[in-house]
Amino acid sequence: MKKVLILSGSPRKGGNSDLLCDEFMRGAKDAGHDVEKIRVSEKKIGYCTACYYCQKSNGICAIKDDMAPILQKMIDSDVIVLASPVYFYSIDAQLKALIDRTVARWEEVKNKEFYYIVTCADDDKTSQERTIECFRGYADCVEGAVEKGIIYGIGVYQKGEIKEKASFIEAYQMGLNV
Repeated sequence: MKKVLILSGSPRKGGNSDLLCDEFMRGAKDAGHDVEKIRVSEKKIGYCTACYYCQKSNGICAIKDDMAPILQKMIDSDVIVLASPVYFYSIDAQLKALIDRTVARWEEVKNKEFYYIVTCADDDKTSQERTIECFRGYADCVEGAVEKGIIYGIGVYQKGEIKEKASFIEAYQMGLNV
């Protein structure tokens, strides 16, 4: 059994990337894994101010918000799923703030399997390349990180449109095969 942490960056509850997270979660739970999904937009997470208080305080951040327990969950997990809609060819602000805030204890986040979930209105996968590169940029900083899979949710804009796409089934299958 693996500990799977899904970080849903979607600002829309029930939005397309959030629905893909739910399907991934359903598959991983059906496979017997311990799975938790965090909707990042429902948490209070400030942006990193580069004060480096964390370097002088054993990884304790100067910002007192919801980030510390999330970071602990990231450290404790075996699998991290990063999910975001494409915003101007990149990840959304909510998830970017969370990733930046891992700096307080970034060296403790290691040996993780990474899965990426990306959605966009465009029908072309290449529109998601920079978003995936943002995820890979973070994973490149994680010692022992292994990229295990990507769900490309293309051609979706309105909430729920993803249910009619092949990626909806792929998300469940990928979760099942964690």
